Amino acid sequence: MVRRQIQERGVRDERIVEAFLKVPRHLFVPPDERHRAYEDHPLHIGQGQTISQPYMVALMTEMLDVGERERVLDVGTGSGYQAAILAELAGEVHTVERIGELSEKASALLGRLGCENVFFHVGDGTRGWPEAAPYDAVVVAAAAPAVPEDLKKQLAPGGRLVIPVGGPHGQMLTLVERPDDDFRQCDICPCIFVRLIGEDAYEG
Repeated sequence: MVRRQIQERGVRDERIVEAFLKVPRHLFVPPDERHRAYEDHPLHIGQGQTISQPYMVALMTEMLDVGERERVLDVGTGSGYQAAILAELAGEVHTVERIGELSEKASALLGRLGCENVFFHVGDGTRGWPEAAPYDAVVVAAAAPAVPEDLKKQLAPGGRLVIPVGGPHGQMLTLVERPDDDFRQCDICPCIFVRLIGEDAYEG
Protein backbone atom coordinates (compact mmCIF):
# COMPACT_ATOMS: atom_id res chain seq x y z
CA MET A 1 0.00 0.00 0.00
CA VAL A 2 2.63 2.51 1.04
CA ARG A 3 4.87 1.97 -1.98
CA ARG A 4 2.24 1.67 -4.71
CA GLN A 5 -0.54 3.92 -3.48
CA ILE A 6 1.42 6.61 -1.65
CA GLN A 7 5.10 6.86 -2.62
CA GLU A 8 4.65 6.11 -6.32
CA ARG A 9 1.93 8.78 -6.48
CA GLY A 10 4.27 11.48 -5.21
CA VAL A 11 4.10 11.49 -1.41
CA ARG A 12 7.75 11.15 -0.43
CA ASP A 13 8.01 12.77 3.02
CA GLU A 14 9.87 10.20 5.10
CA ARG A 15 8.03 11.07 8.31
CA ILE A 16 4.67 10.51 6.62
CA VAL A 17 5.84 7.24 5.06
CA GLU A 18 7.03 6.00 8.46
CA ALA A 19 3.71 6.94 10.04
CA PHE A 20 1.78 4.94 7.45
CA LEU A 21 4.08 1.96 7.92
CA LYS A 22 3.58 2.10 11.68
CA VAL A 23 -0.22 2.51 11.91
CA PRO A 24 -2.09 -0.78 11.18
CA ARG A 25 -4.91 0.35 8.90
CA HIS A 26 -6.82 -2.95 9.11
CA LEU A 27 -7.63 -2.27 12.77
CA PHE A 28 -9.60 0.84 11.75
CA VAL A 29 -12.16 -0.92 9.56
CA PRO A 30 -14.97 -3.35 10.48
CA PRO A 31 -13.95 -7.05 10.64
CA ASP A 32 -15.84 -7.92 7.44
CA GLU A 33 -13.87 -5.24 5.54
CA ARG A 34 -10.38 -6.07 6.81
CA HIS A 35 -9.45 -8.05 3.70
CA ARG A 36 -9.91 -4.78 1.79
CA ALA A 37 -8.25 -2.46 4.33
CA TYR A 38 -5.13 -1.79 2.24
CA GLU A 39 -6.91 -1.21 -1.08
CA ASP A 40 -6.86 2.30 -2.53
CA HIS A 41 -10.44 3.38 -1.94
CA PRO A 42 -12.63 4.50 0.97
CA LEU A 43 -14.44 1.92 3.10
CA HIS A 44 -17.62 2.15 5.14
CA ILE A 45 -17.14 2.11 8.92
CA GLY A 46 -20.79 2.37 9.99
CA GLN A 47 -23.06 5.28 10.93
CA GLY A 48 -22.99 6.41 7.30
CA GLN A 49 -19.29 7.31 7.56
CA THR A 50 -16.16 6.15 5.75
CA ILE A 51 -12.43 5.80 6.22
CA SER A 52 -10.76 7.73 3.39
CA GLN A 53 -8.58 6.03 0.79
CA PRO A 54 -4.92 5.74 1.87
CA TYR A 55 -3.62 8.10 -0.82
CA MET A 56 -6.09 10.83 0.12
CA VAL A 57 -5.14 10.57 3.79
CA ALA A 58 -1.47 10.79 2.82
CA LEU A 59 -2.01 13.73 0.47
CA MET A 60 -3.99 15.71 3.04
CA THR A 61 -1.38 14.94 5.69
CA GLU A 62 1.42 16.09 3.41
CA MET A 63 -0.42 19.35 2.69
CA LEU A 64 -0.66 20.03 6.43
CA ASP A 65 3.16 19.98 6.73
CA VAL A 66 2.92 19.12 10.44
CA GLY A 67 5.88 19.80 12.72
CA GLU A 68 6.66 17.51 15.64
CA ARG A 69 5.75 20.13 18.24
CA GLU A 70 2.65 21.49 16.53
CA ARG A 71 -0.98 21.31 17.66
CA VAL A 72 -3.43 19.87 15.11
CA LEU A 73 -7.22 19.80 14.88
CA ASP A 74 -8.77 16.79 13.14
CA VAL A 75 -12.43 17.38 12.21
CA GLY A 76 -14.40 14.17 11.66
CA THR A 77 -12.72 11.52 13.81
CA GLY A 78 -14.50 8.62 12.14
CA SER A 79 -12.46 5.47 12.68
CA GLY A 80 -9.56 7.44 14.16
CA TYR A 81 -7.13 6.54 11.36
CA GLN A 82 -6.26 10.12 10.40
CA ALA A 83 -5.79 11.01 14.08
CA ALA A 84 -3.47 8.02 14.53
CA ILE A 85 -1.35 9.12 11.56
CA LEU A 86 -1.21 12.68 12.88
CA ALA A 87 -0.25 11.41 16.34
CA GLU A 88 2.99 10.12 14.82
CA LEU A 89 3.82 13.55 13.39
CA ALA A 90 2.48 16.23 15.74
CA GLY A 91 2.93 17.20 19.34
CA GLU A 92 -0.78 17.27 20.14
CA VAL A 93 -3.90 16.23 18.20
CA HIS A 94 -7.47 17.25 19.03
CA THR A 95 -10.10 15.32 17.09
CA VAL A 96 -13.81 16.20 16.95
CA GLU A 97 -16.63 13.85 15.98
CA ARG A 98 -20.38 14.54 16.05
CA ILE A 99 -21.26 10.83 16.54
CA GLY A 100 -20.42 9.81 20.08
CA GLU A 101 -20.26 6.08 19.36
CA LEU A 102 -17.58 6.57 16.69
CA SER A 103 -15.56 8.83 18.98
CA GLU A 104 -15.66 6.26 21.78
CA LYS A 105 -14.54 3.42 19.51
CA ALA A 106 -11.71 5.48 18.05
CA SER A 107 -10.57 6.59 21.51
CA ALA A 108 -10.49 2.99 22.75
CA LEU A 109 -8.53 1.81 19.70
CA LEU A 110 -5.94 4.57 19.86
CA GLY A 111 -5.59 3.90 23.56
CA ARG A 112 -4.75 0.26 22.83
CA LEU A 113 -2.21 1.44 20.25
CA GLY A 114 -0.51 3.65 22.82
CA CYS A 115 -1.39 7.05 21.31
CA GLU A 116 -1.13 9.39 24.29
CA ASN A 117 -1.14 12.74 22.47
CA VAL A 118 -4.64 12.51 20.94
CA PHE A 119 -7.61 14.14 22.68
CA PHE A 120 -11.14 13.15 21.68
CA HIS A 121 -14.14 15.47 21.66
CA VAL A 122 -17.79 15.06 20.65
CA GLY A 123 -19.41 18.08 19.03
CA ASP A 124 -20.13 20.10 15.91
CA GLY A 125 -16.97 19.91 13.84
CA THR A 126 -17.85 23.05 11.90
CA ARG A 127 -17.24 24.94 15.13
CA GLY A 128 -13.85 23.34 15.62
CA TRP A 129 -12.68 23.02 19.21
CA PRO A 130 -11.97 26.54 20.48
CA GLU A 131 -10.88 25.39 23.95
CA ALA A 132 -7.55 24.18 22.53
CA ALA A 133 -7.11 26.79 19.78
CA PRO A 134 -5.12 28.11 18.06
CA TYR A 135 -3.99 25.24 15.85
CA ASP A 136 -0.98 25.05 13.57
CA ALA A 137 -2.91 22.74 11.24
CA VAL A 138 -6.54 21.74 10.71
CA VAL A 139 -7.74 18.83 8.58
CA VAL A 140 -11.38 18.11 7.74
CA ALA A 141 -12.40 14.64 6.56
CA ALA A 142 -15.83 15.66 5.25
CA ALA A 143 -17.07 18.08 2.60
CA ALA A 144 -18.48 21.52 3.29
CA PRO A 145 -20.14 23.93 0.82
CA ALA A 146 -17.64 26.58 1.97
CA VAL A 147 -14.79 26.76 4.47
CA PRO A 148 -16.35 27.16 7.95
CA GLU A 149 -15.35 30.52 9.40
CA ASP A 150 -14.71 29.15 12.90
CA LEU A 151 -12.11 26.76 11.55
CA LYS A 152 -10.29 29.61 9.83
CA LYS A 153 -10.39 31.72 12.98
CA GLN A 154 -8.85 28.90 15.02
CA LEU A 155 -5.78 28.76 12.78
CA ALA A 156 -2.61 30.18 14.26
CA PRO A 157 -0.59 32.63 12.13
CA GLY A 158 1.31 30.48 9.67
CA GLY A 159 -1.31 27.73 10.03
CA ARG A 160 -2.67 25.44 7.29
CA LEU A 161 -6.21 24.12 6.81
CA VAL A 162 -7.09 21.29 4.41
CA ILE A 163 -10.75 20.64 3.57
CA PRO A 164 -12.92 19.31 0.70
CA VAL A 165 -15.16 22.15 -0.52
CA GLY A 166 -18.17 21.78 -2.80
CA GLY A 167 -21.47 20.01 -3.31
CA PRO A 168 -22.48 16.63 -1.89
CA HIS A 169 -21.56 14.73 -5.09
CA GLY A 170 -18.11 16.14 -5.79
CA GLN A 171 -15.70 18.62 -4.27
CA MET A 172 -12.32 20.29 -4.61
CA LEU A 173 -9.67 19.52 -2.03
CA THR A 174 -8.71 22.97 -0.79
CA LEU A 175 -5.75 24.38 1.10
CA VAL A 176 -6.25 27.50 3.22
CA GLU A 177 -3.15 29.23 4.62
CA ARG A 178 -2.94 32.03 7.15
CA PRO A 179 0.38 33.81 6.54
CA ASP A 180 -0.46 36.59 9.03
CA ASP A 181 -3.93 37.92 9.80
CA ASP A 182 -5.26 37.27 6.31
CA PHE A 183 -6.08 34.04 4.46
CA ARG A 184 -5.21 32.67 1.07
CA GLN A 185 -6.94 29.71 -0.52
CA CYS A 186 -5.97 27.41 -3.39
CA ASP A 187 -7.47 24.35 -5.08
CA ILE A 188 -5.51 21.10 -5.04
CA CYS A 189 -7.51 18.36 -6.78
CA PRO A 190 -11.06 17.00 -7.25
CA CYS A 191 -12.30 14.60 -4.58
CA ILE A 192 -15.42 12.98 -3.14
CA PHE A 193 -16.12 12.93 0.61
CA VAL A 194 -19.17 12.42 2.78
CA ARG A 195 -20.95 15.62 3.84
CA LEU A 196 -19.79 17.65 6.83
CA ILE A 197 -22.84 17.94 9.06
CA GLY A 198 -23.07 20.98 11.30
CA GLU A 199 -24.27 24.52 11.82
CA ASP A 200 -21.83 25.96 9.27
CA ALA A 201 -22.05 23.19 6.64
CA TYR A 202 -24.81 20.73 5.73
CA GLU A 203 -27.94 19.92 7.72
CA GLY A 204 -28.21 16.39 9.10
